[in-house]
Amino acid sequence: MTPTRRARYAPHASRPRRAGLALGTFAEGLLVIHERRRVRPQRSGRTVVVTGASAGVGRAVARAFGEQGASVALLARGRRGLDAAAAEVERAGGRALVVPVDMALPTQVEEAAGRVERALGPIDVWVNAAFTSVFARFPDVTADEYARVTAVTYLGCVHGTRAALRRMRPRDSGAVVQVGSALGEASVPLQAAYRGAKHAINGFTAAVRMELRHERSGVAVTVVQLPALNTPQFSWVLSRLPRRPRPVAPVYQPEVAARAVVYAARHPRRGEYRVGASTAGTVLAHRLAPALLDRTGYAAQQTDERAWPVAPHNLWEPLDGPHGRDHGAHGSFGSEAAGRSPYTVAARHRALLSAAVAAALVTARVLRVRTART
Repeated sequence: MTPTRRARYAPHASRPRRAGLALGTFAEGLLVIHERRRVRPQRSGRTVVVTGASAGVGRAVARAFGEQGASVALLARGRRGLDAAAAEVERAGGRALVVPVDMALPTQVEEAAGRVERALGPIDVWVNAAFTSVFARFPDVTADEYARVTAVTYLGCVHGTRAALRRMRPRDSGAVVQVGSALGEASVPLQAAYRGAKHAINGFTAAVRMELRHERSGVAVTVVQLPALNTPQFSWVLSRLPRRPRPVAPVYQPEVAARAVVYAARHPRRGEYRVGASTAGTVLAHRLAPALLDRTGYAAQQTDERAWPVAPHNLWEPLDGPHGRDHGAHGSFGSEAAGRSPYTVAARHRALLSAAVAAALVTARVLRVRTART
C-alpha cells in the first residue's frame, strides 16, 4: 500500500504540533532569506576609508566594501599589499585609492584624510583596522616595542577617529567602525601590549560615543569585537615564544569579520557587535572563570612547531613594502577556519531570532501537552 502524506507523521501528531513545526521552519527560513538578501551586492556611492587595508582583516573589509560598489581608500604602510588590495577592490566592482600611511603618525593620517576627500568626495565610513603586536612575556618586550604597538594599534585608532570626525561632524553624518577584539574585554598572556591597546580602544570609543550622543550628532561610532582569525599576522608578527604563534581556536576566516564590519557601518548602534560565538564565550569565561584563560593561554597561542631562530616581522617596517611581497587576507590556518558564523547572523537579526525562539517554545509546549494527554 502506498503511504499517504499523513503517514509521515507519528500517529499522535496533531494539527497544533504540525503548525508549531511549520512556524519554526518558517522563522528559520526567514533568517536564511534575510541573510541572503543582506549579502547580495548592492551598489553604493559611499566613500569608505579602511586602515590596515594591505593585508588580513583590513584587506577583506576593503574587498567587501568594493563588492558593495563603494569608493574605497586603502591606508597602510605596505605598497605591494596596497596595490594588490586596490586591484581586488576594483575587480569586485568598487573604486580604489591607494594612500601609503603610517597610522602612528597623526600628521600623515590627517593628510591622508584630506587626500581622500579631494579624490573621492566626503568620507561616509571610516574603518580602523590597522594594528601590530608582539608575542612575548611582558618582561621580554622592550619599552620601544611596547610603545610602537600602542602607537599603531591604539593611537592609530585615535588618529583615524579624529580625522574622520573632523569631517563628519560638520555634515552631521557618517560612521566610524573600530575593529576590536574579544580580548579587548578579556585577556590572555603573551600579548600585553596588544591587549592593552584593545582595552583602550573600548574605553576611548565609549567616551567619544557619549559625547556624540550628548551633541545629538548624526555621526555614529561603534566597535566590532572579533574572534581569532586566519590572517597573515601569525607569520609576520614579532615573536619571542619558543614555538610558532597561532590564533586561539576556534578560528574564522577574515571574510566573516569583513561582513560584520560592513553590516556595522550600515547599522551602527550603541555598544558593539560581537562576531562569532567564541567572542561572547571568551567574554563570559573571563567574567565567570578567569583562571581558565590563565591556565590555557600559553598553549593555546602556540603551535607544536619550534620557532624560527630569526624570523622577519612587521613591527617597524612592512613586509609587503617595495622589497617584500603581497601577503593577502589569509594566513596558514585555513584548514581549521570557519567561513561563516551562525551566531553572528542571529545576533544581527534579533527580531527574526526572537520569532524563531518563540516558534521553538510553542512547539515544545504543544509537544509537552500532547505527551501528557497520551
